[in-house]
Amino acid sequence: MSRTASQRPTSFDIAYRAGVSQPTVSRALRGSPSVSAATRARIEEIARELNYAVDKNASSLRSQQSHTLALLFFEDPTADAGLINPFFLSMLGSITRAAASEGYDLLISFQQLAGDWHKTYEDSRKADGIILLGYGDYALYRPRLEQLHAQGTHFVRWGSPEPGDRGTTIGCDNRAGGRLATEHLLAHGRRRIAFLGSADDHYPEFRERYFGHCDALHAAGVPVEPALQADAITLEAAGAEAIATLAARGVDYDGVVAASDLIAIGAIHALQAAGRRVPHDIAVVGYDDIPAAHQASPPLTTVAQDAQQAGEALVAALLARLDNRDPRSRLLPVTLKERQSCGTHTNT
Repeated sequence: MSRTASQRPTSFDIAYRAGVSQPTVSRALRGSPSVSAATRARIEEIARELNYAVDKNASSLRSQQSHTLALLFFEDPTADAGLINPFFLSMLGSITRAAASEGYDLLISFQQLAGDWHKTYEDSRKADGIILLGYGDYALYRPRLEQLHAQGTHFVRWGSPEPGDRGTTIGCDNRAGGRLATEHLLAHGRRRIAFLGSADDHYPEFRERYFGHCDALHAAGVPVEPALQADAITLEAAGAEAIATLAARGVDYDGVVAASDLIAIGAIHALQAAGRRVPHDIAVVGYDDIPAAHQASPPLTTVAQDAQQAGEALVAALLARLDNRDPRSRLLPVTLKERQSCGTHTNT
């Protein structure tokens, strides 16, 4: 039967001309790696010739998929319960671009850890899979991950891979980052280096950064002093409180490694208020390389996580899981950005 001018081409028309099945056409047009590059190229060429546009509503009804990914931000444990880690915000653009390039929309939501977020997204077909950013106290968060896994939800998370974890975790090499920060201060002649950040199983990423800090001290023959570690979460106020804790202990130090840039910036403000010069008296290194690190006074030396690579890796892992593969957890490399807070006089 001939097609009238008013009829729009369908994926079945493309399948007929390409000599493949209609599901193969659907997978190819959404960029699924299960379709070979040659077959995908032929299908895309035919789609262009026919001026074919994907009908997302019809496609979703046939496949029972929304072609949407959910990105869930979780609150950090603050007094106003409203802080999103600035590093997560810096990942937003790369996650959005990576999802769009694969033909997926992105649903962004801010969640309270105490809510029923683990039940509402994929089960209600709002999204085909979930990317999780942030978690506050990991001891409270982990049972929810186990629930997600048990109910068959497709998800990936940003964090520190832990023994026995369910699902896929993408994160930076936190231990290497902590070691890199401390090695840098040691190379600048600092020997009594404080670590600001909670270093227990409730905050695995900070714990790994502390372990890396200790690795560097051991390698340099410098004793690890427990009194030089002060708990802090990702807040400027927590950095200032950690400096007050060190002062109350009466310990002396000439360097600070902070588990996040916000902690480092709060520490710098507290040190300056106490009449201590940064970096002349005390050198400071942060972690994350958020935009505020460039604007700090002095500009903050920091361990940089690659936000673009992180976002792309999260989307790739989730799409692999949607394609019934089992992507491995992985750690991404980190680099040191030298600025004036550690005694160097660059501002990159």
